[in-house]
Amino acid sequence: MGILNCHSLVSIDLSSNNLAGTLPDGFGAAFPKLKSLNLAGNEITGRDSDFSGMISVVYLNISGNQFQGPVIGVFQESLEVIDLSQNQFQGHISKVNFSSTFNWSHLAYLDLSENQLSGEFFNNLNQTQNLKHLNLAHNRFSKQQFPQISMLSGLEYLNLSETNLIGHIPIEISLLSNLRTLDLSKNHLTSHIPLLSIKNLQEFDVSYNNLSGEIPLSLIEKLPWMERFNFSYNNLTLCASDFTPETLRSAFIGSSNSCPIAANPGLFKRKASKHRGLKLALALTLSMVCLLAGLLFLAFGCRRKTRMWVVKQNSYKEEQNVSGPFSFQTDSTTWVADVKHATSVPVVIFEKPLLNFTFADLLSATSHFDRGTLLAEGRFGPVYRGFLLGGIHVAVKVLVHGSTMTDQEAARELEYLGRIKHPNLVPLTGYCLAGEQRIAIYDYMENGNLQNLLHDLPLGVQTTEDWSTDTWEEDDNNGIQNVRSEGLFTTWRFRHKVALGTARAFAYLHHGCSPPIIHRDVKASSVYLDSNLEPRLSDFGLAKIFGHGLVDEIARGSPGYVPPEFLQPETGSPRAPTPKSDVYGFGIILFELITGKKPIGDDYPEKKEATLVSWVRGLVRKNQGSRAIDPKIHGTGPEIQMEEALKIGYLCTADLPSKRPSMQQVVGLLKDIEPVTQL
Repeated sequence: MGILNCHSLVSIDLSSNNLAGTLPDGFGAAFPKLKSLNLAGNEITGRDSDFSGMISVVYLNISGNQFQGPVIGVFQESLEVIDLSQNQFQGHISKVNFSSTFNWSHLAYLDLSENQLSGEFFNNLNQTQNLKHLNLAHNRFSKQQFPQISMLSGLEYLNLSETNLIGHIPIEISLLSNLRTLDLSKNHLTSHIPLLSIKNLQEFDVSYNNLSGEIPLSLIEKLPWMERFNFSYNNLTLCASDFTPETLRSAFIGSSNSCPIAANPGLFKRKASKHRGLKLALALTLSMVCLLAGLLFLAFGCRRKTRMWVVKQNSYKEEQNVSGPFSFQTDSTTWVADVKHATSVPVVIFEKPLLNFTFADLLSATSHFDRGTLLAEGRFGPVYRGFLLGGIHVAVKVLVHGSTMTDQEAARELEYLGRIKHPNLVPLTGYCLAGEQRIAIYDYMENGNLQNLLHDLPLGVQTTEDWSTDTWEEDDNNGIQNVRSEGLFTTWRFRHKVALGTARAFAYLHHGCSPPIIHRDVKASSVYLDSNLEPRLSDFGLAKIFGHGLVDEIARGSPGYVPPEFLQPETGSPRAPTPKSDVYGFGIILFELITGKKPIGDDYPEKKEATLVSWVRGLVRKNQGSRAIDPKIHGTGPEIQMEEALKIGYLCTADLPSKRPSMQQVVGLLKDIEPVTQL
């Protein structure tokens, strides 16, 4: 049956498959119920008319193909995400009237970069009030002033690089308080950089323009916290000396270091010295007042000493006033949060920046990190369950190992990890830097991890990185028991779903992040199920925060998941982990899903001293893979698909890393054996 006859499809994902040629006639109109279409990363040719008739589509990604012509036919009324980047679309988009055919208020993501579009920008940009991502870079637009975007208060990403902008950067851009990325490079912008008051800005690029004047001091002060910035090839004046020579050579090429007298830092120092005597007098006066108050308080306290020691201080307000260091004992770890005051250490929650959480709130949420809230102890440290004010259900992971990063470096890395979003990754909700401890805050995963599900651990058993024990005990209608009682996990279709989702998570880390993120510690207990029973991978990117000693330890993997290249005697420097190390670990997880057996320490028929890898690979080589299939999923799907999945695991667990496929290829192989019907 041809794909055009599948009229009830709601999602089509044919991305990264090297598809070529044109789309069939009537492709768009053939899918009236289609919500999501992803054709990215192929070599498909065609025109905008191929997508007309998709009345329900919300997500459209056709980037990285060879589509040509105008773009008006692509803009369907219901679209919220549009990615047409890296194609050959042409024409004057400013001359197209979308007002009667397209509802701009729905649009949240628009990427038209790297095409051949000309003319001026859309006249309707200010109508896209829900827009979060706008990329029009690298086209052939006419020379034009900066577009009117002051109404786009939710905008987080703006890239207008190489769009022929002239004139000045408007001060109204400071109204975009959520903006994280601003790229205005390779234009003809003049005048000075305005006083930007964008607190969340992480990437800022105005290189290759004609800007002049001083770089604002408020922006200079923020630069050390940014991930990327570039002011090169302008006529700017840099009045700062705290940057390294490497930074000056890479981000300030062409800037002048001869500050005008009005901005001479020495002038500010002289000006400040006029008030030094006054400040010193004020400081001494305040010190004397505080000393007298302290003596009075001490005298009063001594009189009541015999009464106060019996009073139990347990109110939340009083808990906030305790001071560090705080010592917390778990089953195998003692960690110390050495902070001066619980309310002085902020907790950053990415999605709720206006909520001023502090370490005191974490103390309250976890009952002072009581053992009763302890979920697990993993390689990185203990994990606690907690509820922050506002009903935010979180898993609090204390990264107890010493880090070689400074607080600023650790914060920058955690902020970066917090921006990595994918449906199959456990999202990092926020973080806290408490003394030498780095605390990572995650969304709580209601349905446990893959290790518990696969190996039927009884209630109350806590394994490495198990965040869900409490849920099993207190909620019979939602949680692990529910997954098991409905029989979902004893079906091939559900286990395939878990395998494919986990593979997509690794593929995104390896191929969708720049630079690629290597997990380094792949295991079944790192894969969780959320409230919708979607698989989510955890702990990605954490190893980078620690020193080399822990990195080397984690790089070898957990017992049973260690790639063979790390088991060989080392000659010279230790082996560095690669994406192919993760591929090996995923292959073992795939074997676990199909066989239901543990990587080591389980009973393998006819091979007493075997590991899961050696046992399954031996059966696959003899074309006897069916003997390894978990009896629980026998008969719940085509056996040939399960055998093919074992062969994919066989490829992933090859001894030589070069023989293992990439995770993108693994995703494609698993999709080829995807069960037809949906859950």
